[in-house]
Amino acid sequence: MEFKPQQGITDARQLGYGKFTILGIQHLFAMFGATILVPALTGLDVSVTLLFAGLGTLLFHLISKRIVPAFLGSSFAFIGGYLSVKELGVAQGMTERLALDYACIGVLCAGMCYFIMAALIKGFGTKKVLQFFPPVVTGPMVIAIGLTLSGSAISNCTTNWLLAIVAIVVVICSSIWGKGIIKIIPILLGVIVSYALAAAMGEVDFSSLNDAAWIGLPISREGSILAVSDNFDSAFMVSGIIAIVPIAFATIMEHIGDMCAISSTVGKDFLEKPGLHRTLIGDGLATALASAFGAPANTTYGENTGVLNLTRVFDPAVIRLAAVFAILLSFCPKFACLIGLMPAATIGGVSLILYGMISSVGVRNLVESHVDLSSSRNVFVAALILVLAIGVKYGAGDSVAIGSIHLSGLAIAAIVGIVLNAILPQQLGMKVKSFNGKEKQDIKEEL
Repeated sequence: MEFKPQQGITDARQLGYGKFTILGIQHLFAMFGATILVPALTGLDVSVTLLFAGLGTLLFHLISKRIVPAFLGSSFAFIGGYLSVKELGVAQGMTERLALDYACIGVLCAGMCYFIMAALIKGFGTKKVLQFFPPVVTGPMVIAIGLTLSGSAISNCTTNWLLAIVAIVVVICSSIWGKGIIKIIPILLGVIVSYALAAAMGEVDFSSLNDAAWIGLPISREGSILAVSDNFDSAFMVSGIIAIVPIAFATIMEHIGDMCAISSTVGKDFLEKPGLHRTLIGDGLATALASAFGAPANTTYGENTGVLNLTRVFDPAVIRLAAVFAILLSFCPKFACLIGLMPAATIGGVSLILYGMISSVGVRNLVESHVDLSSSRNVFVAALILVLAIGVKYGAGDSVAIGSIHLSGLAIAAIVGIVLNAILPQQLGMKVKSFNGKEKQDIKEEL
């Protein structure tokens, strides 16, 4: 894969430390809205999320030889896994916090999958390994992730449609007509405007904000996987792992796509140097570390690529500065409390767009990869992934029980899609012939 050299600033400190600092804050804003939205949607802690987004980014840079300008923030792909495990845990009499701790164990195991993929890529080469995860599998999986989350977004919107619509309008207008940094932070602006309107309408009770300290430690035993040892349930732990680990297949593909996008933007082949195996290890280790302390899974951020494109500042040191700012904010409990008071409708309006965008990324993956959906083989794979993920979510309470193990719709869809893609012969499909100068599909299948 070749990437043409691009003109840009590779050492932002030459601009002066004032501008260097502003550029770091800009990257922080770009990832801020989406990163804090994940804990707001799942019930995880905002302060811990910011802490491990910053630490995870610094760790990623260390492992990738400090040359890849990538920021790691909260992954939306795992939201369905968190929510499904939390619902199952509450149904079994657990607290939401304890159920989320079990979900974090599953995410930790998912992070370990990155190491396995990195080892396979290092040993066998990228092309041989990735043939088991083609776009016909990963595309529908990403589509299903967004669609299975859509119900929770609508549920939140119904609490106050005015606030939800305001958030949606601000996000759309900022993204389409905004200039400069406004165009980069539409999600954050949608949250701020809708939140401010809710406060003006008297929809938010800020009394608890007075009790929150300005400075405090974000990490505690409660809210980490250590809490599981106080009330250990091995069967439920296995269920959580099985429900969440398959999601790693989609996030690994997302990581590879982000690395290609960053490489194209900067004009350097980061898949070759420092190597895809190194970036995967950095991402996986950041995810495993974050989940051990109750933070969401980390992932390389598409918003980061948008900032690189706009500013043409390719200095990884700017990203590391943004990570330091995220760590500093994590030690402010008052800020975390302010985020926790955000109206459900505000979250719903923003998440309605974000979940749709997740599905749209899956569609784009299919289109850009030129997946042939005239092939009955490919249709079978994509169709079963979609119908199983969405059908189990809304038709079977989001899980299917196999003994004491509960498999989520996403987990079942991922397993079936990968296996089906591996065993169905490639020649099973619709032959295309030329007839009178036009391409016509032959209805006879080659079996």
